[in-house]
Amino acid sequence: MLGNTLTNDLFQDDRFDYILSNPPYGVDWKNIAEHVEREHKKGFSGRFGAGLPPTSDGALLFVQHAIAKMSPADSQDGGARAGIVLNGSPLFSGGAGSGSSNIRGWLLENDLIEAIVALPNDMFYNTGIPTYLWIFDNNKRPERKGKVQLIDATDLGAKMRPSLGSKRVQIDEAARERVLQQYADMESSDTSKIFDNLDFAYWQITVERPLRLNFETTPERVALVAEHKTLGNIEDLIGALNAFNGGQYLNREDFLKDLGKHLGSRGVSLTSPQRKALWQTLGERDENADICRFQSGKNKGAPEPDISLRDTENIPFGWNGHAKSHDAKDATIEAYLTASVKPHVEDAWVDYTKTRVGYEIPFTRHFYKYVPPRSLAEIDADLDESLQEILGLLHKMEASK
Repeated sequence: MLGNTLTNDLFQDDRFDYILSNPPYGVDWKNIAEHVEREHKKGFSGRFGAGLPPTSDGALLFVQHAIAKMSPADSQDGGARAGIVLNGSPLFSGGAGSGSSNIRGWLLENDLIEAIVALPNDMFYNTGIPTYLWIFDNNKRPERKGKVQLIDATDLGAKMRPSLGSKRVQIDEAARERVLQQYADMESSDTSKIFDNLDFAYWQITVERPLRLNFETTPERVALVAEHKTLGNIEDLIGALNAFNGGQYLNREDFLKDLGKHLGSRGVSLTSPQRKALWQTLGERDENADICRFQSGKNKGAPEPDISLRDTENIPFGWNGHAKSHDAKDATIEAYLTASVKPHVEDAWVDYTKTRVGYEIPFTRHFYKYVPPRSLAEIDADLDESLQEILGLLHKMEASK
């Protein structure tokens, strides 16, 4: 082993027209995190300006390293191309806003991905997991600009005789020619799909629903207050709660107003954090209760969200015919909320401050082929065959005794 590419760039000032790379799969970079993070902070004057993947998988660090080594598009050589073999994780690992997603976004938004080819399993010596060949080009031909081609070559493997450890399959000459022809034709088929770069972008939205609580000082709820690590130590609070006979409240403000008067008459004073802890402890979710609303701050009067009902959903760019662009965010999200959320939960809303842009390339989803389940007759026949085989073995065991 000559060194670590991620920490020791032996070609710091060099750029290349063609790059081929087969970096290690799922390499852990925790031990070199300080060095990598230092270079990341340099932005694009270093190699890792697009983002950092999780320390458990450095594949997208090697991708950024290769991209950084490509001759610029405006160089005399007219740019560069790179081919990198990777496992499946760089396609989809990490949600919106994560380092992995941001790196994919950078690759797509800068039109660097030309094609991705899914290779047959069992092609490599040390692993049988799915592998993919990524083709990068920083100066695409006009017909490929803004496009990504996915090619499914998983069924093109030829069995090796003999196998070499985990390597049991190879791509023979005929299969290579077929993949190259699909690439050259750049047409959609069962094994070749053409996408716009932003077909792989989506907005992750946070859908909120209002907090609705009823309030009551029943012995069971007061017992919860007594067990509370802070409230249970407040002098005379438990006795005052047991003496409060306001019944059940469906409105938080009315409850706190009446309870506050009652506690004040008994000399019990609460701080704002204690008051919040008290209503949270005494409250119980109730769909028939009034909506709890913010009483101060910039959101005064707005519904408070119920964290337990919070949900996230992904909306693809171009959803339902909307423009496939970042500028269409608000219109697309509002349309999605109206069509897909409101009919089921009418009081829901989107917290736009939590909206994130994500990028993933769900390769297998685009080439999924439905295989109908076997008929009951076929299953029954297999079961009968297995049963007869088991009975035969049992008879042989009995006969041998």
